[in-house]
Amino acid sequence: MAEYRRVEYRIGKDGKITETVIGASGAGCTETTSGIEDALGKVESQELLPEYYEGEENITSTENQSLKNKNG
Repeated sequence: MAEYRRVEYRIGKDGKITETVIGASGAGCTETTSGIEDALGKVESQELLPEYYEGEENITSTENQSLKNKNG
């Protein structure tokens, strides 16, 4: 059965992109968005929330990252 994860992006007035992954835990948080991050540009900062460290038994996780656009 497929696992679904929700990824939310918020783009600030300054062009800063904040990414949030919901429905993943552990390395699944970062694996879910690695291809998108490569396309968007360099990750300036990363905040891993407690769910990242809880392991696979946790079904809800959030990850916030700030991305800098390659063109900006």
